[in-house]
Amino acid sequence: MARTPLNTDEINAALHELPGWSFAGDALTKSFTFADFQEAVGFMVRLAFHAEALDHHPSLHNVYNRVEIALNTHDAGNKVTEMDVKLAKAIEALT
Repeated sequence: MARTPLNTDEINAALHELPGWSFAGDALTKSFTFADFQEAVGFMVRLAFHAEALDHHPSLHNVYNRVEIALNTHDAGNKVTEMDVKLAKAIEALT
């Protein structure tokens, strides 16, 4: 199912509700730092359950205690959609 990309105004409005998130490279992005590797991986596992429930699979990059996330929607031409905003809000609730 194709998704509709958000326009710049819609993305900026969403960012007001997402502290620490930014819009770069056609994605919502944020870096998280944890006490250690185990906490970082635990966060990614919890995030994976939320992503799977939405049938949405973010780009995750982990090095030791840091997790970098990029959200965009593949079937919307790798642009930001409401689904990305919804997942970003769910991720915020995990921290």
